[in-house]
Amino acid sequence: MKLPFSIDLSGKTCVITGGGGILCSTFAKAVASAGANVAVLDLNGEAAKKIADEITVDGGRAIGVSCNVLEKESLEKAKAKINAAFGSVDILINGAGGNNPKGSTTKDYYNPADEDVEGIKTFFDLDPAGIEFVFNLNFLGTLLPTQVFAHDLIGKKGAVIINISSMNAFTPLTRIPAYSGAKAAVSNFTKWLAVHFSKVGIRVNAIAPGFFLTNQNRGLLLKEDGSYSERAEKIISQTPMDRFGEKEELIGTLMYLLCYEASSFVNGVVIPVDGGFSAYSGV
Repeated sequence: MKLPFSIDLSGKTCVITGGGGILCSTFAKAVASAGANVAVLDLNGEAAKKIADEITVDGGRAIGVSCNVLEKESLEKAKAKINAAFGSVDILINGAGGNNPKGSTTKDYYNPADEDVEGIKTFFDLDPAGIEFVFNLNFLGTLLPTQVFAHDLIGKKGAVIINISSMNAFTPLTRIPAYSGAKAAVSNFTKWLAVHFSKVGIRVNAIAPGFFLTNQNRGLLLKEDGSYSERAEKIISQTPMDRFGEKEELIGTLMYLLCYEASSFVNGVVIPVDGGFSAYSGV
């Protein structure tokens, strides 16, 4: 992968959770291109191994590790493998997360007439277990890996934690209250953690992607013929750049935050990469 500018991460070890997905696999390849050893963690071990193998074929150093970010024992086992392969960790990218239909409503707006309609889930039908799953995956799935891996980062020059927030953290999207609330928690936690670790040399920041096509949202944003769904059209209408982002367009912000020389005094920020979505009032 060709980087937009030169950063040397040689000798550093980077852990990326959710690394088998579209966005975080791009992060993994970018960090590897800058010279870092990369541990690709994913619940799907085959997906993690596939990305690690692609990095290795391209000349980088990487391992794929099956890991559940909601189980501390699983994380500790993953850490032992990473430490054995590459030594201690310098960079943590908390990329694992996602939504679940059980934490979402069917429609944008509540209508009492919908309560007895089969196939329509109103606010009052939301499944507490589904909401708990979404919140845990995004928030605890950020907190627990940080508990496990941050010990390695303490006292190191250039130690960095990058969390992945969302546009939902700034202004919640309709239909997805659980995901919106969970990502708001990730943004808040990023700031809290930046203060908490400020005396031991660990910087903590977050990237808040706008709208990018991923495996998770493709079915919501594209029709079977590949054209935009109604929801996608609404998103594009509120994005001044009139398009979805390309995964490579997140790399510049990521590498800036990882580069000590470029961002050594940047701590506790959440940076939108959204084509102007968060700046647009709709008027």
